[in-house]
Amino acid sequence: MADGKGNLTGDAGLTGEGLLADWERRFTHWLESNGDHSDGSHDLGHFQRVWKAARYINQEEGAPADELVLLAAAYFHDLVSLPKNHPQRKTASLMSAERTSELLESEFPDFPREKIEGVRHAIHAHSFSAGVKPLTVEARILQDADRMEAVGAIGLARVFYTAGQMSQRLFDGHDPMAKGRVLDDQRFALDHFEVKLLKLPGLMNTAAGRRLAEKNADYLREFLTKIESEIEGEYGDSK
Repeated sequence: MADGKGNLTGDAGLTGEGLLADWERRFTHWLESNGDHSDGSHDLGHFQRVWKAARYINQEEGAPADELVLLAAAYFHDLVSLPKNHPQRKTASLMSAERTSELLESEFPDFPREKIEGVRHAIHAHSFSAGVKPLTVEARILQDADRMEAVGAIGLARVFYTAGQMSQRLFDGHDPMAKGRVLDDQRFALDHFEVKLLKLPGLMNTAAGRRLAEKNADYLREFLTKIESEIEGEYGDSK
């Protein structure tokens, strides 16, 4: 049972894994009731996947991070989500960080106060466009986990979802792979792979994050090879 502020009752005395699961339920309940559901690339599913990736990376790295800080940062890192072409896009992570700090104090009064600054910094630093250096292990892991959403199958889907939102073209019909022109991912969705996505493995903070990102980047490279073949009318049909 939950009260009006997303606090589940009847769960006193939880510790360890049970306590973490309880916080996750409470954050989920709050987002389901109060979150912005207009952007399918930054919805509850995105927050849940980032948390799963963050926890996996943390465990692979020897569990150096505070998991409650990671959990809160993962679930609220895009609390303020602005379109990629919004003039204030670079400040979205700062706005999310500040709003999350206020939210944890007002809506979750039992959240440990000493952990809020760690959550705030991790959220502020997670954004690619903000250019903020992650200074804590939680911030570094969250940044890697969020970037995992940009590579692999999920990343592939999000590229074209976002392109549709921004009314972009799929690719330049005259030079789809940008072999003789300057890349422009503000106009052509396919250009975003070379402009940003394939660079992400080299920007990861953790060994686990780099390993996962490179594997998923290989999937994106396979896609680029396949789409180029189809554009050229080469279907790989030996018959």
